[in-house]
Amino acid sequence: MRAFPFLSLGIRRGFFLPADRMVGASPGRMAQQQMAGWPENDEMKLKLDEQGHAVLQDGKPVYVHDDGKEVAFDAPATVATITRLNSEAKSHRERAEAAEKTAKAFEGIEDAAAARKALELVANLDAKKLVDAGEIEKVKAEISKAFETKLGEATTRAEQLEQQLYAEKIGGSFARSKLIADKLAIPADMVQARFGQSFKIEDGKVVAYDQHGQKIYSRARPGELADFDEALETLVEHYPHRDHILKASGANGGGAQAGGGNSKTPPKGNLGGSKSERVAAIAARFPDLK
Repeated sequence: MRAFPFLSLGIRRGFFLPADRMVGASPGRMAQQQMAGWPENDEMKLKLDEQGHAVLQDGKPVYVHDDGKEVAFDAPATVATITRLNSEAKSHRERAEAAEKTAKAFEGIEDAAAARKALELVANLDAKKLVDAGEIEKVKAEISKAFETKLGEATTRAEQLEQQLYAEKIGGSFARSKLIADKLAIPADMVQARFGQSFKIEDGKVVAYDQHGQKIYSRARPGELADFDEALETLVEHYPHRDHILKASGANGGGAQAGGGNSKTPPKGNLGGSKSERVAAIAARFPDLK
């Protein structure tokens, strides 16, 4: 890490300002910038070395959260994210203006169902020049039946593909997770059984949601969604029974207890044994995961 005395940035709730402008920042606007994955009322402080110089990591200033977590702040990436969000906001505004312009063409039509029925009546009157109304309804019924059959088949196929995509992207993420391998005392399939419902696939990407239904954003990359392991770490940190699923630091042998051994309840099963022993121990502690 390198240190520079002239670097001074203030960061709060997902955006940054020069330190000399933090006092005048609007609290309401700052509150709007808060994102899931960031602690409530979190004050990020610039990390300084013994000479009072800002500490850098890979050329990025390091900030410390209230919970002690250190994050290297990527200013260029944040600026790029803000630029992208501004562009998206402009695109949304232009689409809204176009929609309003289109809607003006239908001013005065208050009953959409009646208007649609009138159009269908006109279409039937034109078709009567070729066949009578009874034959038209028969043809319509046959077309509708064939369409519903095809639609049902397509829907079933789409659901199957969605299940396969979920199993590959989300199930595979749990199976390949470095966080689970290094820090959790239970196998990946049991972690997925507990936290899998917090992950969804949106636009082909795995997106995590917290216990309040809010997307989990990255601390290291403000404005960007957290990747799988960072999101899973956030979920585990807020899990009430996290001490029972985290690997015990410095534990040796099969009798070690997760969470430092501070629990008054005797451990159930062997969390430090083989995979089958760990699975049995977790099943005994959390029967709802079966």
